[in-house]
Amino acid sequence: MNALQQGQRNSAKAKPIQPRLKGFFRAVALMQKGDNAKCERCNAEAKISLPYGPHNFCKEHFVRFFERRFKYTVQHNKLIKYGEKICVGVSGGKDSMATLHLLNKFYGKTGLNKIEAIMVDEGIKGYREKAIKIAVKYCTANKIPFHIVKFENELNAGHGKIDMGKVMEKIKDHPSLGGTCSFCGVFRRKFLNEKSLERGADKLATGHNLDDEVQSIVMSLFGSDPARLSRLGPSTGEKKKWMVPRIKPLYETPEKDIIAYCAFEGIEHYSGTCCPYSWMAKRNYYRKMLNEMEEEFPGTKYGVLGTYRKMKPLFVSHEKEFGGKIRECKSCGEPSNQPLCGTCRQLEKLLDAGKPTGKLKTRGKKGPSCAETKGK
Repeated sequence: MNALQQGQRNSAKAKPIQPRLKGFFRAVALMQKGDNAKCERCNAEAKISLPYGPHNFCKEHFVRFFERRFKYTVQHNKLIKYGEKICVGVSGGKDSMATLHLLNKFYGKTGLNKIEAIMVDEGIKGYREKAIKIAVKYCTANKIPFHIVKFENELNAGHGKIDMGKVMEKIKDHPSLGGTCSFCGVFRRKFLNEKSLERGADKLATGHNLDDEVQSIVMSLFGSDPARLSRLGPSTGEKKKWMVPRIKPLYETPEKDIIAYCAFEGIEHYSGTCCPYSWMAKRNYYRKMLNEMEEEFPGTKYGVLGTYRKMKPLFVSHEKEFGGKIRECKSCGEPSNQPLCGTCRQLEKLLDAGKPTGKLKTRGKKGPSCAETKGK
């Protein structure tokens, strides 16, 4: 019997590989087996187990660990200076609510900085209003000034107000318009920037986490978008009369850690049905792929981020060649890496789609939704 045959025989006899335990409360499963997992900081009963060390935490030490990482990200990347006014883009979801909570706790309540929340209502009924209600409740309870920007009040293409629900339906039928999330996203970014400028903010904080950042990196690589690769990172842009720099305080924090932190700290957030149009998002496929890689090979996401950090100077050095430099849109004055910003280009597409030529393709099979690709 040669080595190949022996290997095949051993493989046939081998027990099937058991899938790794899913979910962030792995310690609970360990304790149910009688393992009595202990916190590696104080030897108390572990409430959560992470795939990177220290692995097991009690509630108190996990919260400390989480908040210490948040503060390190802010300080190491010099995201916030004393006295700056910070506007926080708040959707009502776990990421933005955790970001608002942390910024208010360490910078707002201490008097170091002024914190305000900006909420964007896309007008998709049965979805966003529930999340905004939660965000408003939190801001009111914590005396945080907040502002709600409605798509229906802001969008006007010269043909009356635009109903975003109807826009999504049109995009669903017309693939040439692009994906729903990217379409909606350009308007959301525009209104967050405009309201931040109006409020005199020095920085605009978003709830982008490690998972979001790694997905964007891989999407840009697979999509041959070096211009975008030159702009990713914990902070974006410089203060200009037409743009407020963006910061990502949770840039190095995994999504599952944020879920646990919100649970331990009692931070209410919207966790209901995802946007009814999220199944059209290309990002869902990348999320699913990276989550599966992380499940089998813990540390994959941090590995992608670490590699990108080393490569970023190369992309930045060729920014002009790649067309990644941010400038003013020649039509509306918003930030853009092209002569026309994403908002103006999308509005043009939308108006053109209102005059169907009969050559528009119908959208293909239904893809995975946001909820289906996040894992449990």
